[in-house]
Amino acid sequence: MLDGQNAGAEAEKDKDEERLKAFPPVWSPSCRILILGSMPGRKSLEQQRYYGHPQNQFWRLIYGLFGEEPSPVYEERLAFATAHGIALWDVLASCEREGSLDTAIRHPVVNDFETFFARPGNSIRHLFFNGAKAEALFRRSVQFSSGETRAPGYVLHTLPSSSPAHTVPYAVKLERWQGIRDILQAEL
Repeated sequence: MLDGQNAGAEAEKDKDEERLKAFPPVWSPSCRILILGSMPGRKSLEQQRYYGHPQNQFWRLIYGLFGEEPSPVYEERLAFATAHGIALWDVLASCEREGSLDTAIRHPVVNDFETFFARPGNSIRHLFFNGAKAEALFRRSVQFSSGETRAPGYVLHTLPSSSPAHTVPYAVKLERWQGIRDILQAEL
């Protein structure tokens, strides 16, 4: 009987760790900044929306950079980001993970950054990582055909994660995220 219980637990664990697939990038040629998360959480994957968990502060931070409140309409949020020169994507194209925590990521596969950066009209020059795990995954896993493991010609920045698991107060996060707005205003 004990073996049957263990087999059931293992099957349930395998079900929870199915291969997760990230979203395509949100981008326009006017974007000068790319914000990279690690991999969407379960709630975001269920909703098929970037930063879909209601406690994730991402949209509040993006709108807060410009003194505004987030729209309740997801498509308007995406349009707001790109209209302000901000593209969204994740470091990982897919992974296995139980739950939503970055620490549970297994068997990661990174997105094709070389092809993304080679898009005609690409004006992105700054990569902002939404948390230390996104940066670590990028630095450890992304490699370009030149052999470089850094993004050649891009400036890399790390932000405190917008995740509810990162318990830094909102005001502190917003202050650190102001670098996005400062760069966008300096490049006008």
